[in-house]
Amino acid sequence: MKLLRNLYDWVLHWSQTKYGTLALFLLAFAESSFFPIPPDALLIALVLGSTKKAFKFATVCLIGSVSGALLGYAIGHYLWWTPSNQFTGIANFFFNNIPSFTPQAFYDIQKLYVDYDFWIIFTAGFTPLPYKVITISSGAFNINLVMFIVASIISRGARFFLVAALIWKFGPQIKLFIDKYFNWLAIAFTVLLIGGFVAIKYLL
Repeated sequence: MKLLRNLYDWVLHWSQTKYGTLALFLLAFAESSFFPIPPDALLIALVLGSTKKAFKFATVCLIGSVSGALLGYAIGHYLWWTPSNQFTGIANFFFNNIPSFTPQAFYDIQKLYVDYDFWIIFTAGFTPLPYKVITISSGAFNINLVMFIVASIISRGARFFLVAALIWKFGPQIKLFIDKYFNWLAIAFTVLLIGGFVAIKYLL
């Protein structure tokens, strides 16, 4: 936990430098494939520092995240399996070193793809679920690339633009609320959204 806290503080310090926007892009890129700290904290700090650039920062975050998602997809597609369908050394490195990324989680995702494909990508992109598990698993299981990109753009865009819009509209007073309740709000929003589509499916 101390290591994660130190990483979190290191991420936030970039908002006080002239490299904040570049750091946001690189953080969003890395978080989609291997880095444990999500870019939201730096996004919030940058928007608080310059609300006029709120949606610019959200766009940078989105582009970085989707680009990193494609790297994660490529890792899964090209580097995850040996010719005999065993895990490669790279796969085992991820399992041993990336928090929450375990072989069990990997195979659980495979089961979810069978029933939910687009929605599991969307859910991981919008909620606190570890997105990197989804991006790499999508490549490893040969999930349709176009669907993967579309789901990533929609979910990551919704997440980052929502955060930026809240800070832009309400300013510093909303920051504590986001910090405290964002995970629960994201989960509730996703449940309601998916529930709505399921209801439409059965009602029509």
